[in-house]
Amino acid sequence: MVRLWVTDDLAGGGRAALTPDQAHYLATVMRLRAGDEILAFNGRDGEWRARLADAGKRGGALEILTRTREQAEGADLALAVALVKRPRLETIVEKAAELGARAVPLVITERTNPGHANLARLQAIAVEASEQTGRLDVPQVAAPERLADLLSNWPSERRLMFCDEAGEAPPALAALSAGGEPGGAWTILIGPEGGFSPAERAQIRKLPAAVPVSLGPRILRADTAAIGALTLWQAALGDLGGA
Repeated sequence: MVRLWVTDDLAGGGRAALTPDQAHYLATVMRLRAGDEILAFNGRDGEWRARLADAGKRGGALEILTRTREQAEGADLALAVALVKRPRLETIVEKAAELGARAVPLVITERTNPGHANLARLQAIAVEASEQTGRLDVPQVAAPERLADLLSNWPSERRLMFCDEAGEAPPALAALSAGGEPGGAWTILIGPEGGFSPAERAQIRKLPAAVPVSLGPRILRADTAAIGALTLWQAALGDLGGA
């Protein structure tokens, strides 16, 4: 059944508005008609069966029927990633949503290639991936922030999984098993294609919350490193441990 993220509140007997793009997707791409049912979620009220009431060029509406799943929060996990080229950044955002990240802060480092991040496009990718995977929320893609600023205000209770390709660090699974328990707040930090500068590495390692890890003997591209790190974290401390 088609799943759709909406912004309106969801409650039995209510209605939720569709944007013109959503109405076009349901009516033209998926070829649904008035009366057909889909699943709707908004990140707050769980997942609901909903009936397509109408869909046109100016939008449409859903009739909300019954709840199929209560709202549940996943792990408090963020993926902070340095800006990379657009196709790879889009892949990272998509896979972060599929692998359960709650937020994707974008980071500007000393070796970040200059470029503009299309936040609207990246957020749309996060929405589409969340609809496809069955999760009940959508990760928020945050505007780029300089790494030094991000680290200067780092909350002491949030652990930082520092994927350090340039220095000595224990294997990720061993470091994660020793560095925390399920339920804590974590951020995974992935650097740019050129890696972190020596000064950045030193600043990161000074953080009491930092947990330096190795992702193996090979130099990975940013998108591969992000997918690998997310999978390892979920296996050690998240919802893949019992899979």
